[in-house]
Amino acid sequence: ADYRRMIWWFFIPLLATVLIVLFRHGQLGFTFKDVNYVMAPFYRNHVMYACLLAVFMPFIWFAAGWYRRWSAPWWLFSLGVLILLIGINFAFTRAAYVALVAAVGVYWVMRRRIMKFALAGAVGLFLLFASWVGSGDNWLEFAPDYQRTVTHTRFDNLLEATTKLEDISIMERVYRWVAAVNMIGDKPALGFGPGTFYFNYKNYTVTSFKTYVSDNPERSGIHNYYLMTAVEQGLPGLVSFLGLCFFTLLYGERVYHQCRTDWQRRMAAAATLSFALIALLMLMNDFVETDKIGSLFFMTLAILVNIDLGNRVDRSF
Repeated sequence: ADYRRMIWWFFIPLLATVLIVLFRHGQLGFTFKDVNYVMAPFYRNHVMYACLLAVFMPFIWFAAGWYRRWSAPWWLFSLGVLILLIGINFAFTRAAYVALVAAVGVYWVMRRRIMKFALAGAVGLFLLFASWVGSGDNWLEFAPDYQRTVTHTRFDNLLEATTKLEDISIMERVYRWVAAVNMIGDKPALGFGPGTFYFNYKNYTVTSFKTYVSDNPERSGIHNYYLMTAVEQGLPGLVSFLGLCFFTLLYGERVYHQCRTDWQRRMAAAATLSFALIALLMLMNDFVETDKIGSLFFMTLAILVNIDLGNRVDRSF
């Protein structure tokens, strides 16, 4: 009953805000340049909005199976999935599109109990890429053309710019990531301390990656939670956080396969997938620091622990 209440109390307000945003956006013709304007006052920007919908999607998808087919709750959750997909589509957020596709892959991996091999493969690919980028001056090959790296008002132009590494949002991230790596190299053991990135990173930037928004008047962060952890807490902090993420994904897979009832299995799958999507999206954003997605990060952990405790009690009888 607690799980169901949690889903309903989160789902109904979320659905209401999506309908309001779609209505306001529709009045403006669903244009890309107006997408951030219609989010207020519910969401900071279209990225937070779209990623929250993607992260909560597994809960809605699996919650529909709790109820008898064609019943009122079943219809509401089914329509909710459709409405949230429409909301993600018109939020024009590339990360949310990737997350939805990734959710299918993570579920496939979890069902086949190969999470540890998938994680090992992902780490291996990352290390190979990092070693190639870090060798010689290969990383400078990604430097953007300052005159061509601009903000786009049409989504099709944005997608084209993304493939050519000419999108300002991605290249500004790279500009800060390079600074973050240099900061980590300077203080690898203890880091710079919490909330210190903005006040230090400009001394570590490389001008080859500078963009038109590099002045950063809004004082935004690294846009990569793993790098931010390493900058603030040093490499030991990063290893600790990565350990939490890897352990949770492996733990979620184990809990899922130990469930004896369908509703437990659905809830464990939703929590694991939601956590996996947050972990993936943190490659491009600082989500654990936000009120909505950050709360889900810890709620998924609590759900998995409680389901596991319930499974242990069931096995003891």
